[in-house]
Order: sequence, then structure tokens, then C-alpha cells
Amino acid sequence: MGVVRRRVPYAAAVVAVGLVVLAVSCWFMGRGLGVDSSVYRAGALTLLRGDSLYAPLTTGEPWAPPLPFTYPPIAGLLFLPLTTLPSQLGWGVLAALSALALGFVLRESLPSKFRAGWPFGALLLSTLLLEPVWRTLGLGQVNLLLMAMVVADVLLLRGRKGSGVLIGIAAAVKLTPLIFVAHLALTRRWADAIRALVTFAALNLFAAFVLPRDTVQFWTEALVDGNDATTNSWIGNQSLNGIFQRLTGEDSTALVLFATTALFTLVLAAVVVRRLHIKGDNLGALLVTAAAGLMVSPVSWTHHWVWVVPLAGYLIARNMQWSLLALVVVFTGWQFRMVPSGAKTELSWTAADVLLGNSYLLAALVALPIVVLLAGGDPALRGQVSRVELAPGEELRS
Repeated sequence: MGVVRRRVPYAAAVVAVGLVVLAVSCWFMGRGLGVDSSVYRAGALTLLRGDSLYAPLTTGEPWAPPLPFTYPPIAGLLFLPLTTLPSQLGWGVLAALSALALGFVLRESLPSKFRAGWPFGALLLSTLLLEPVWRTLGLGQVNLLLMAMVVADVLLLRGRKGSGVLIGIAAAVKLTPLIFVAHLALTRRWADAIRALVTFAALNLFAAFVLPRDTVQFWTEALVDGNDATTNSWIGNQSLNGIFQRLTGEDSTALVLFATTALFTLVLAAVVVRRLHIKGDNLGALLVTAAAGLMVSPVSWTHHWVWVVPLAGYLIARNMQWSLLALVVVFTGWQFRMVPSGAKTELSWTAADVLLGNSYLLAALVALPIVVLLAGGDPALRGQVSRVELAPGEELRS
């Protein structure tokens, strides 16, 4: 993992320190911080009490909304260290690690001339304006950490001992990274895909041994019920399922439309990923897989769209800096405040509301063909965004 540690920029460390200072300040002032990180901590506290992880949590903070624990049981076990800290400091730890993950992912997606100094620092600070990023940090979510694990596994650890393990861990914490196991298979990294699946299975089997009741409840009930996956029409759900739920008024046809378009999306994405991989565009292929995963997941909250960060680096490497303006326009999240939301008001949107309220998903539908076109561009650019710089004496095996 040394090759990964050397790629965490100092600018990201400065941001991480700032977030820790904020966490300590809120702790001293007694102010709540980190809604989702408080849920992680509450779930872990519930396990320590021997209560059901998927019953209404009674161990949450008084200032936090009563949200359910929607992760697999193994995630509850992995969150146990948060119980040793006050809620605000637990947020600070997750936020600091997320800042380091953000810097790592941004650096790996940029060409060499932007990977250090003030250009990198300016770009890193700019990413904090993106709604998926600041919301992930504010909520105390794990999206940036999971994304960094996937990026490290796919772009840096290929051919190294243990490659695939990070994706397996990420998938065990939040099931959606399982799509990257398919990515490994599509790029002919069979051994890595097997290691990812074995890691995922081993962690869940361990959780089943330690928490048999919670394991059964998660896989039979909570998996679908936790986020109202089949009928979630809230604006925060920026997936194919979300848009069809909104357009059909949560009619039963929404699931049929979702299943059909999701299957088509996965097939098309598989073809594109394979083509980009053959052309040596590893980051482009990874971005297509990530976009497909966000679209076909029954629930993709806006803060799940942190993959816009490596997309920004990808476009800069393709000399399309002008496109960053489009990313800022779409992914700062201002448009969601312009349309009615909540209490099922999404079901009566106007045409303008539909365009604004589904902007993340619509942006992905526009970006995917652009990535395909870029893949057929100047051969000299191929691989530029996926080049791995090794330290002297290191060798990357294919």
C-alpha cells in the first residue's frame, strides 16, 4: 500500500486538519455535526447493547433525525471504533479521511503538471464546491473513502498481491461497489475479481457468524425496505429508478421501465468499458462503470455522485477545461433548491422541474457518449489519464 500512501497530496492533509479543528470546536460547543456518521455510530452502539441493528435505533444523538441503519451487518462491526469517540469527533475522523481520499482521487485523475503546487491546491478547493463532495463531508458519509478504495484497486494495484481486496471491502460496506467486480472481469482481471468476491463473501460470512439475526433480517427485509428502494421518488434519488418513479407517479410501470433501461445501460456500459480498456483508457473505462452503477442502483443519493471529481480530472487531461464550467453548473446543486421537493411534490413537477430536478442523471446520459467520443480521439492522449507514475525501482505488472 506504500504506492497509495505516497499519492496523498499535502493540500489534502491541510483540508483534513481544518476539518478536524472544526470537529473539535463543535464538540466543545456541544453542536451536532454529521447526521450520517451519527447513524454509523448509533448502529455500532446498538450492536454493543445486543439490540437489533435494523429496528428503530435508540442510541442516536438527540439532535439527529431518527434515520435507520441501512448498511450490511459487517458495516456495523467496522463502525465500532466510532463508539470510542464523541459523535462530533467521529465525524471529524471520517471527514479527515474523506479529505485525504478526495485529494488522492483528484491527483490520480489529473495529468502530471496539475498534480502538485498551487494548480492542484486550487483544483482541490474547487471540488469542495461540488454538492456531492460538500454534502458527503457534511453528512459524514463514506462515499469518498469507498471511491478512493476503488480507484486505488483499479488504477494502482493492478498486478500487485492483494489486488481486488479493496473493492471487496468497499462492496461489503455498501453493496453498490459490487459493480466494480464486474469491471475487473470485463478488463480480464479474473484473479482480482475472484479476490474481490472472496473478500466480500468472507466479511459477510464473518458478520453472519457474529450477528446471525441481523444478517437474516438485512438480506430478507432491510436491504429493500431501508431506503424505500422500490418506490423512492424523492429528488435526492438521482437514479433511473428515481426518475421513473417521479415521471409515473410511483406507478408499478416505473419498476418495469427501470428494469428495462437498467439492463440496456449495463449492456451498453459493458461494451464501452471493454472498448476503452482495449484502447488503454483505464480511467475512462472506470468512469463509465461508475456512471452505470449510479444510474442502475435503485437509490443513488446526490452525495453518491462524488465520481464527478475524477471526471473533472479526466476532462482536464483531455484538454477540455472549458467543460469544467458545465460540471460546476450542474453539480453545485443549486438547481435542487429551485424545484418543489419532499412530501411527494416531485410527482406533480412541470417540464422545467423535471429538467432541473433530474439534472445529475441527465448529465450522466450526456457525459457517457462524450466519453465514448473522446476514446476515439488523439491516440497520443490515450492512457494519459490512466498513467501510473512509479517510484524508481518499482515495476507494474500487467
